[in-house]
Amino acid sequence: MITNPEVDRYLCAVLPERDETLRTMEAEAKSRSIPIVGPAVGRVLYQFASVLQAKTVFEMGSAIGYSTIWWARAVGPNGRVIYTDGSRKNADEAKRNFARAGVAERIDVRVGDALEILSEQKPGAFDIIFNDVDKEDYPRVFRLAVPRLRKGGLFITDNVLWSGKVAASDPAKDPDKRTAAIAEFNRLIYGSKELFTTILPLRDGVAVSMKTG
Repeated sequence: MITNPEVDRYLCAVLPERDETLRTMEAEAKSRSIPIVGPAVGRVLYQFASVLQAKTVFEMGSAIGYSTIWWARAVGPNGRVIYTDGSRKNADEAKRNFARAGVAERIDVRVGDALEILSEQKPGAFDIIFNDVDKEDYPRVFRLAVPRLRKGGLFITDNVLWSGKVAASDPAKDPDKRTAAIAEFNRLIYGSKELFTTILPLRDGVAVSMKTG
């Protein structure tokens, strides 16, 4: 647990009720062990996109589209969200969820390797890039994402505290390659001269990096 269990339960309990589409997706994710950001982080994503008045979002690792819906609702009818996932089954399920949520027309669904798809995008093309792919790839995502983010845009990454494993005495030497990769990623985003970063200890840790240069 990143936060005190009692605090974590309180944060979940105090949240406003979600609509039927999101509630159904939350129940499906729980019963099928599908990783989603959950409603507390979903609200953070929506809030950042709204404050930034974001219109272009690239999402890496979208699964059944839970976080995609939060982004799509934030960017509005004139915005565009690129969904990426390596599974056609996930993408088909996500499309059904988007239709039920009434945001399908705002979302460009891409099936394939998220890093490869991102590498094909133009420099400075996005207001927000959201990273939730395989953890071993996080350092590579950093190198691909920053150039494709506009100045003032946000690079947001989930799972950067990794159940607290990154707090080990020397995570770089951790036999778990995922922990080592996340620890390296965290060093990269804090050490970058192009980013101003804060890690929020919410759920499994959310890194919010603003591109300053």
